[in-house]
Amino acid sequence: MFDVQVFGVSAVGAIVAVCALLKEVGFPQKYAPLVAVVLGVLTGVFLVDPQNWQQGIITGLSLGLSAIGVHSGIKNVKEGITKKVDQPQQPQQ
Repeated sequence: MFDVQVFGVSAVGAIVAVCALLKEVGFPQKYAPLVAVVLGVLTGVFLVDPQNWQQGIITGLSLGLSAIGVHSGIKNVKEGITKKVDQPQQPQQ
């Protein structure tokens, strides 16, 4: 596995952070995956590999899709924790 860093910052983490920031300012959450892929492709083409745009697109797609997976995983864990806290423990039969 490779770690793509742009200016010393992990690109996947930065994309997740931008999507979370957009959600906080009122951007519809249903468009977050699209935003993540677009940001990933732009990062891949313009920052990671500007001399080879085909490789930049492939790398960018990997970055954007990875960011979607990280975002989804965090959301699922948060929902699971919230459900366990909200529901009282039921006795075993």
